[in-house]
Amino acid sequence: MLATQQTPQYSVMDQFVESICYRAPENRTQWYPPLMRSAESLGKRAISADAAEDALAVLRKLEPDDYSEYLSAYYAEGIRRFGANWRYADIVTVLLALAVDLKPKSYLEIGVRRGRSVCTVASKAPACDIYMFDMWVANYAGMENPGESLVSSELDKVSHTGKRVFTNGNSHSTLKTFFRQNSDLAFDMITVDGDHTRNGAIEDLCDVLPRLKIGGAVVFDDICHPKHRYLEDVWKELVVNDNRFTSWSCADIGYGVGFALRKW
Repeated sequence: MLATQQTPQYSVMDQFVESICYRAPENRTQWYPPLMRSAESLGKRAISADAAEDALAVLRKLEPDDYSEYLSAYYAEGIRRFGANWRYADIVTVLLALAVDLKPKSYLEIGVRRGRSVCTVASKAPACDIYMFDMWVANYAGMENPGESLVSSELDKVSHTGKRVFTNGNSHSTLKTFFRQNSDLAFDMITVDGDHTRNGAIEDLCDVLPRLKIGGAVVFDDICHPKHRYLEDVWKELVVNDNRFTSWSCADIGYGVGFALRKW
């Protein structure tokens, strides 16, 4: 059970991700919810060896750190050992798969750090407008965390041309202010990878989920991280068990990742 009763405050969403939604012509009945793809169908792309090769190609364009070097070696060894039969997914392969099908025009991310995830999305959707929320904690996870200047230079490496909006500070206050000031803004894709405390993750999800478009994807990282076992429960209760969404997750190896597409 979650340690809080906080839940997302949904209202009617009238914005859609057109690439994977069908809307009946005017004056015709919309019999089904607009979403035309299941999370499982996109998960198959995210867990493929092709996605791992694509992820490796993205990482090789970016400034390395200890973790990205480990991840690149992990991808390369998995591909070498198991070839086309390898089945592995993480936040990078998931974002690649989603960006290919959703063709996002707007993307919000909580927990940017050095920009690996935003660059992953931008590599497939270079004109996408990207909204980034981070505290830029120094020496995060024992590695340098230079902030906006590095992230901007990394986005340049993947030929990103869209808007870049950086919001600095604690997401539990900055998100609420941002949404009050941008009441009509909704997103094709959202990643929640910031505060990893139980209540912090709940609050971030509750803040962003109502701003996800119909057909949009929310990505939640580290659902089987050994230090944050409760995150899988948070994900299941707020998203997987909500029939607004079709969801998919990989929690067998690595740190785990889940994503969901909004149906209504």
